[in-house]
Amino acid sequence: MSEKSVNLGNKLLAALPKAEYERLLPHLEPIALPFKKILFLPNEPIEYVYFIYTGAASMLMTLEGGGVIEVATVGNEGMLGTPVLLGGNQLPVETIIQIPGEGVRMKAEVFKRVVIPGSVTHNLLMRYIQALMNQAMQTAACNRLHSVEERCSRWLLMTRDRVESDEFPLTQEFLSDMLGVRRATVSVAASVLQKAGLISYHRGMMKIIDRQGLESASCECYRVLNQEYKRLLESPFRVR
Repeated sequence: MSEKSVNLGNKLLAALPKAEYERLLPHLEPIALPFKKILFLPNEPIEYVYFIYTGAASMLMTLEGGGVIEVATVGNEGMLGTPVLLGGNQLPVETIIQIPGEGVRMKAEVFKRVVIPGSVTHNLLMRYIQALMNQAMQTAACNRLHSVEERCSRWLLMTRDRVESDEFPLTQEFLSDMLGVRRATVSVAASVLQKAGLISYHRGMMKIIDRQGLESASCECYRVLNQEYKRLLESPFRVR
């Protein structure tokens, strides 16, 4: 096996040198990630950090009026529980599994002890945090400035990239929460995309039929986020 990396489902862990990954391995616990599993509650202590292998999670902001909107999506490209890396122990958002899958977790206290500042792991994860912050900021601008159809296309593409499948379970109710709009509005947007032959939606299963067409229907946010992610973490996942 190469000294550079280990072949794993999570891209951050796979980017680590073999010796660095093996140092973390005894502390990584396999875990199932069923639909709607709550990983973090707002302003509650973070007990574990998570690395997703399959599936995806949503970070959701709930407003006083009861409205919910997604601020970031995380799949096999990242980790959950980033405040622990920064010396914190809670998030202002709820984090739940939106696409079921599997992954590993590590106790937060152990993570603080084994991920040493200045190490390869620490440097890589700090770069990931920047990528995650970029996603949250771009999403905020996207939610304010772009149409529901554009935002829906962007969200479907980002989710597809994280689950690495053109087909995944998705309810219109859940998508409405992700985009911060009424369910009827999402239904109209999905219908437009379906009539254009870009997606197929039936009985809670979303299928992307024409990825290139969906990229054209999306706003520039999808392209911008991809470019930033590659700049920070790929080529291939080098740590500078």
